[in-house]
Amino acid sequence: MKKLTLLLAVLLTAPLFVLADDMGDDFHKHYVPGKSNLKAYNRDLNGLVGTVDFHTGRPKVFPGVNLGASVSVFKPSHENDISSDSYTVLPFLIAETKIPYLNVGVVARGTAVNGYRSLGGGLTYNMTVLEMLNLSFGAFYDNGRTDWYHNDHYSASAIASTNVLIFTPYIGVGYDYGKLKTRGYTHNESVSNGTPRGMVGVNISPLPLLTGFVAYTITKDSHGFTGGLGLSF
Repeated sequence: MKKLTLLLAVLLTAPLFVLADDMGDDFHKHYVPGKSNLKAYNRDLNGLVGTVDFHTGRPKVFPGVNLGASVSVFKPSHENDISSDSYTVLPFLIAETKIPYLNVGVVARGTAVNGYRSLGGGLTYNMTVLEMLNLSFGAFYDNGRTDWYHNDHYSASAIASTNVLIFTPYIGVGYDYGKLKTRGYTHNESVSNGTPRGMVGVNISPLPLLTGFVAYTITKDSHGFTGGLGLSF
């Protein structure tokens, strides 16, 4: 099962490795200390990582687990004068299970692709109201870095979804807050800011163990897409 999950992750993310620039090199090439809009870059980075919050998989009770791979694709805002790509691409591996008796999910996620390394996770809580409506709440933290900066990402999200045959359409709202500090420069800068986020998407479960999802995210300054595949067992 682990080998199959790894294969799914590779198939999902490998074509995108070629399309995306190294995030650290791209930052170093275009960042001008004291002049570049580091706050706009930080907002976009928060949005890029925050799109992973909206995974609506409901974890099984321990030792059951959901394993998956997702890809976030985010368009830099017009104020971001550092990112040169039309869209920033970042894949994640995600593992999720549930604490027995507490109905609380535990999520771990990370990436080490395109010059950006991140490790994080969080807690989720799911509840059903009116029999058809599922609500999910989550809080997350991620610690990321490139060769030229490190960042802390904090987020909170709420999702409403319903089941229609093999489909689970959902809408969500969230908030991302991040701190970023450059490193390796004569005079390093640090910034911190946040932005709200909204999303609409759908989960698809064509097979008992297999799930997939696609979604669209919008923030105050920009937008992005995310999608993924997962296994539950």
